[in-house]
Amino acid sequence: MCGIWALFGSDECLSVQCVNAMKIAHRGPDAFRFENVNGFTSCCFGFHRLAIVDQLYGMQPLRIKKFPYLWLCYNGEIYNHHRLKKQFDFDYQTRVDGEILLHLYDRFGIEKMAALLDGVFSFILLDTANRVICLGRDTYGVRPMFKLLTENGFLAVCSEAKGLINITHSMSSPAEITPFPPGHIQVFNLKLSGKVESVKLERFHSCKDEPKHAEYDNIEKLPKGFDLETVKNNIRILFENAVRKRLMAHRRIGCLLSGGLDSSLVAATLLKLAQEDDLKYPVQTFAIGTDDSPDIHAARTVANYIGSEHHEVLFTPEEGIQAVDEVIFHLETYDITTVRASVGMYLVSKYIRDKTDSVVIFSGEGSDELTQGYIYFHKAPSPKAAADDSLRLLEELYLFDALRADRTTAAHGLELRVPFLDHRFTAYYLSLPEEMRVPKNGVEKHLLRAAFQDTKLLPDEILWRRKEAFSDGLSSTKKSWFSILQEHVESKVNDLELEKAAVKFPHNPPKTKEGYFYRQIFEKHYPGRADWLSHYWMPRWIAASDPSARTLSIYQPEKNPE
Repeated sequence: MCGIWALFGSDECLSVQCVNAMKIAHRGPDAFRFENVNGFTSCCFGFHRLAIVDQLYGMQPLRIKKFPYLWLCYNGEIYNHHRLKKQFDFDYQTRVDGEILLHLYDRFGIEKMAALLDGVFSFILLDTANRVICLGRDTYGVRPMFKLLTENGFLAVCSEAKGLINITHSMSSPAEITPFPPGHIQVFNLKLSGKVESVKLERFHSCKDEPKHAEYDNIEKLPKGFDLETVKNNIRILFENAVRKRLMAHRRIGCLLSGGLDSSLVAATLLKLAQEDDLKYPVQTFAIGTDDSPDIHAARTVANYIGSEHHEVLFTPEEGIQAVDEVIFHLETYDITTVRASVGMYLVSKYIRDKTDSVVIFSGEGSDELTQGYIYFHKAPSPKAAADDSLRLLEELYLFDALRADRTTAAHGLELRVPFLDHRFTAYYLSLPEEMRVPKNGVEKHLLRAAFQDTKLLPDEILWRRKEAFSDGLSSTKKSWFSILQEHVESKVNDLELEKAAVKFPHNPPKTKEGYFYRQIFEKHYPGRADWLSHYWMPRWIAASDPSARTLSIYQPEKNPE
């Protein structure tokens, strides 16, 4: 996890522009480098480093003697870099996982390079010999990247939009800042002036496709067919492999643990593999909530069962409310459910950074989207409709849960790892018959739960625990976190303001005082940038006026499986 920043064709003084690179310093607290590109006086790179793999050679832009004309700035982890190095007999100069990008690009070109990467990443690759710039981002947008491109060919790229909003350029109107689309690469020609011209923007991988790197995987050929026992066995194999490959780190590994199914499966598998690999330290797990939160109690049950070094982080409603402003600043969004859920994750990340030495943090993000875990899936009109919506949610992750997970942890210099979004695991799960993936017997994620039944990985009470949204489960069932927030903003926004919200905020006008309150904070930090969010996250197929599961008529947290 790092912060990357680059300019190509700047009309302004680079020493003035580079101040903007410091806006993302939180992403890489270990070191910083700012470097001009030889021969291109208007081009430069900025890099903030969090050292996870190869403490010695990990500074960027990464350049090696074999390819002196290639400059690489990337943020992410490439889990199959050793395997690809061996497969293609590449001669490495460093132990940095990102070096594999240089060799793959030289051997195969940009499209195949991106497709062979098993990991999460965003990258800026400059080829001065051929005067080409390549940008790329992983399938689900786990790692962020934004670009600013002016009409006259000035290109600026940054991990977070905040590093671009004050970039100066010669255009009279503000240039659009857009999130780089996940699963895509873009190629630009670099002119002698340093300005660029876009040549192509294309998708190299989509959620449902078996990834090209599977050809070089270490998993033996999985049994084919869709009988239940085969499917459950394949799910276990692929999920365990997804966790195992993410153990790559020289820094201490920990895990977020809400006590829900997803984070509990990740934590239990992580502890199992850590024991098998004889990890030299106990794995820490972290739960956050108010003192009467159901998540705190469930997480304690899991931690006792799996034997982790468990930390409980309690926060008061006042502390949560106080964090909202800085949370929205880091998120760069005003989506209601994202803001609600981010407060707890932001506060637990702050605790991890301040009170422990865990830096690489595992989490359960992506499971709800992949395995139809949201309660509203019970109301899907058909298995096909449910499958289509699952795919939509996965493709929009970079706007919501993946964004939340990255920004709240990156704000405190932590690196997040999300096994449920492993390419092979997601491609396999999405290939299963639609009927197998829907809620069953009144329980969402039934197939995933059933796959781990009788493995003794988790106690049954956790394996079959009903869904609680993270922003709900961290607070009491008597008084939800969203209710606390709504009470707080009641006096902050008056009825007349809300009535005229659509005039003041024509794009995504807020319909509640809570939404209006978040929008005001967002506009304070990022005026006129509301279009970064295309739409609000909301449940489907059910009359819902609020994104919280606890407001839905079908919410029954105490109901046990039939």
